Amino acid sequence: MDQKQLTEKAIELLKQLISIQSFSKEEDKTAEAIQDWLNFFEIPFTRDNNNVYAKNKHWDDAKPTLLLNSHHDTVKPNQAYTKDPFLPHIEDGKLYGLGSNDAGGCLVSLLATFSHFYNEKNLNHNILMVASAEEENAGTNSLRGLLPSLPHIDVAIVGEPTLMNLAIAEKGLVVFDAVVKGTPSHAAHPNNDNSIYNTIEVLEWFKNYKFEKTSEALGDVKLTVTQINAGSQHNVVPSQVDLVIDVRVNDCYSNLEIANMLKTEAPCEIKERGLKLNSSKIDKNHPLVKSGIALGRETYGSPTLSDQAALTCQSLKLGPGDSTRSHSADEFIYVNEIEEGIDLYIKILNGFIQ
Repeated sequence: MDQKQLTEKAIELLKQLISIQSFSKEEDKTAEAIQDWLNFFEIPFTRDNNNVYAKNKHWDDAKPTLLLNSHHDTVKPNQAYTKDPFLPHIEDGKLYGLGSNDAGGCLVSLLATFSHFYNEKNLNHNILMVASAEEENAGTNSLRGLLPSLPHIDVAIVGEPTLMNLAIAEKGLVVFDAVVKGTPSHAAHPNNDNSIYNTIEVLEWFKNYKFEKTSEALGDVKLTVTQINAGSQHNVVPSQVDLVIDVRVNDCYSNLEIANMLKTEAPCEIKERGLKLNSSKIDKNHPLVKSGIALGRETYGSPTLSDQAALTCQSLKLGPGDSTRSHSADEFIYVNEIEEGIDLYIKILNGFIQ
């Protein structure tokens, strides 16, 4: 099958995926559609929950492994949709439908690329294709849960919409719960230890707090207070104010370092919800990146999370589509973005694994 036919088949698969409801934890039918694709190309695969993965035909345990990964789950459609989110249709070169941009276009493009290289001999890397589930909710049966069952991975391409530019770093995330305490009392009586008033100074501290290390690709760590809650009735001064702090972590810090710093320095009680969503990066001089740069692709740092957070190897975020369309109403991807995506994926891999 030539590249044009392969691309046409990938677009048909994307239409099929759009038509199937595949919210996180409910991806069983899209997993079957992906299996049908692999069966058509006579590619053996393994299914683990709703994750589907396959190895290239001439796998050699002595060689390093390149992972190609994207996800087939979606978020739920928002109320601003004016089009049926499960009705794939093309208007003015745009393929509309839920998950078309995030990350169906990336997934079918990577599946087409993997199928293109599946039978190739004498590659310098093995290729492992993983169509993963539960990315949108970072679930237990996502790529993170699958990794112990997979071979060792040396480098990865994670398919997310980047306009086929090279996201060589991705910010991590730590969410904190903080508590500002005070003395509860009746509102009619004097109280110099009002927890709400105490919060003013704490909020100023968070507002002005700066992490010293700046990343070339990702800039500064971004700390934002995003939620505040206190009180139960008008005449009672509450004993505490609860805050939620969202911290987007650059590649200069681990999430553990961020947590230790804030727990040591913050003027209130603070505790992280989890530390697993670390930042990701790949050396700008890595041959995979250099192959993309040679084709005129730009490098940048991505502020959004993906399955990269599950990986400990160097990883590159790369895919057709535009991140600003993700989770938007009337989601779409341009058909020519998929055509370009498959072509560029193949060319980038030709410059890396041939």
